[in-house]
Amino acid sequence: MKKLLILIFLTVTIILLGGCFVKSNEEDFNNNTILKAEKTIESYLSNNFKNIHTITFKKNDYSTPMGGMVISGTVNNNEKATFSIDVDYENDFKIISSAVGKEFPERKEECKEKTCDY
Repeated sequence: MKKLLILIFLTVTIILLGGCFVKSNEEDFNNNTILKAEKTIESYLSNNFKNIHTITFKKNDYSTPMGGMVISGTVNNNEKATFSIDVDYENDFKIISSAVGKEFPERKEECKEKTCDY
């Protein structure tokens, strides 16, 4: 029984110490990376949605559980016009996916079937 407790203790200790040395994606998201991603998102939103006047980005944790980058915010100073966009920061800052809130502006007609260039 005593050996089992020691083994469990050592296993938990190794797991906890290992977690301290895992590289965080936050190190990859320097100001330059975040600015490039935000510029891409501004272009994407302006070119694909109607009546985008202002874009406000939330300053938050940019990493996703799978190691990607996600940026959130609102448009037109409307707290219900939210967006959350996954950006492939390792490959030319392409938009991977996007989700929008209840009062987000509609897509432009020509961008409903396929994403317009951004």
